[in-house]
Amino acid sequence: MSSSDRRTDPRVNIHVPLRFRVLEPPGAAEQTGESENISQRGMFLSTDVPLKIGTPVEVSLHMPREIAAKLTTDVTCVARVVHVRPGSSPEGRMGVGLRIERYEAKQGREI
Repeated sequence: MSSSDRRTDPRVNIHVPLRFRVLEPPGAAEQTGESENISQRGMFLSTDVPLKIGTPVEVSLHMPREIAAKLTTDVTCVARVVHVRPGSSPEGRMGVGLRIERYEAKQGREI
């Protein structure tokens, strides 16, 4: 996938706490991270957890109104790691690019 393919959707630079778990092998513990940017088809997050390219993960986060218009939205998605940048955050955390394969949004309350 070329860099232009990865950038077809507008990205929103927003830091949102999130939870994720590796799907293979099953039974992995839930981990934490923080988004750095989000688009319709992907996200870039920072975490202390080492992840490898190709790893499938389930990510859960609370989408703020900057992205979800007037409603808060809880989102769970299945994504795959497409690139990794060790020590890319100011805190030295690993930067991980994810391609979203499918997601489920649950609309919340109006703000």
